[in-house]
Amino acid sequence: MSTAFGSINTNVSALDALNSLGNTNQTINHLQNELSTGLAINSPANNPAGYTIAQGFTTQINGSNQAISNANQAVSLLQTATGALGQQTSILQNIRTIAVQAANGTNTTADLGSLQSTVGNLVAQITTISQQTQFNGINLLDGSFSGAQFQVGANQGQVITASIGSTAAENLGMYTTTPSGSVYGGSTGAYGNGLAYAASTSGAFSSGTMTIYGSQGSGAVTVSSSGESAASVAQSVNQVANLTGVNAQAYTSVAFNVTSTGDISFSLGNGTSGSLNNAVSISADVTSSSASGMSSLVQSINASTSTTGISASVNTKNQLVLTDVNGNNISINNFSGSVSMTDSAGGLTLAAGATSGATIQGLVSFQSASAFTVSGGSDVGVSSGSSLLNLNQVNVATQYGASQAITIVGYAIQQLNEQGTQLGAVQQRVESALSNEQTTNTNDQSAQSVIQDANIPQVSTQLTQAQVLQQAGIAALAASSQTQQAYLKLLP
Repeated sequence: MSTAFGSINTNVSALDALNSLGNTNQTINHLQNELSTGLAINSPANNPAGYTIAQGFTTQINGSNQAISNANQAVSLLQTATGALGQQTSILQNIRTIAVQAANGTNTTADLGSLQSTVGNLVAQITTISQQTQFNGINLLDGSFSGAQFQVGANQGQVITASIGSTAAENLGMYTTTPSGSVYGGSTGAYGNGLAYAASTSGAFSSGTMTIYGSQGSGAVTVSSSGESAASVAQSVNQVANLTGVNAQAYTSVAFNVTSTGDISFSLGNGTSGSLNNAVSISADVTSSSASGMSSLVQSINASTSTTGISASVNTKNQLVLTDVNGNNISINNFSGSVSMTDSAGGLTLAAGATSGATIQGLVSFQSASAFTVSGGSDVGVSSGSSLLNLNQVNVATQYGASQAITIVGYAIQQLNEQGTQLGAVQQRVESALSNEQTTNTNDQSAQSVIQDANIPQVSTQLTQAQVLQQAGIAALAASSQTQQAYLKLLP
């Protein structure tokens, strides 16, 4: 704006030039601020809506950065636990190897004692690792690390939960059933679980259906007859092991007290209710109830083990022990001679002219790496619930204990493998969340940059233009002042 006449009181042109120069200086200050901070929005006054959006991205980015740090720490924790599990597994592999060595019949009592001492030390180390494995002071393998949440996202609820069970020796081993006591039926004279029943009576088992409830699910097993062998029941259990996670083993053994001397003969085989399979004729002279006095009888039975699957021995109580390690029934028929035999429970006596036959049913042992229950287990003489044979109970000082230790340690290894698999799955989830959070973080920063960051080339160009305008404004202001001074020359 300019005046239509020459005035010396108000220099309007100078005021116009001054206002324009002030606007230019304000623009220069803003552009210089953008260049110095690299931000187009430095305060709400620059762009209220943009400032609010940019601050929202800042909140998300800060939370995301911390979530990325959290996820990396979680991975480190899981790797610490997995490494400790690996050490425990290696120790268990060593224990199992020792158990296999101890199960060999070439070891002396001193050898077995030395091996057991080594096993005891290794088992103790399993517990030590369980108690001492920590991350940032947090115990990982003692059972207290349960329901821990890893915050792997910037927002509420973006968590991954992890739990690690105790890996102490007392918590590792084989879950198994225990005999529920003798299944002897007084009215029938029938015995199971390694005892005997008269060939003329029904068996010790009860026909029907058992249901096994394991960690993987449930499965039904049918006991077809009271005289069914433990081996047959175990086979049926193993056929549904993929449904239940529960396996079975069968073992048949009976001890007889030999109460007289003289000649003895009988038919020996496996079968049910007096029906013999793979039968052989056994004949011997018994000179005493000692091991040496029954040696010819033991030799006669063992000479046919390859046919019958039945072996004989004399235990420390001078009892004749018949065993079928596969759990088949042991059947005796046509018993004759001057010798009589009574089973160790005292419920059955074999003698010429009296009871001339018997069948011994075996023990069915259910086994799993996890706890389970059996409905109807009393039908085959087992308890309804399972109990844990843990590593502290491993004893390789005897050949039987060493054989059992192989199985117990095998299940302990399986338990650690399952723990490791679960931790591996959690780690994969955490790493996946970490990768996703890193991608999200990058995209958020990119979006924030578009809104908030200054376009440096553009700002530099605008600053140059503003600086030129500033110089021009200063020159125009000076010219306006000179015009008023020229008016003064007109005064007398």
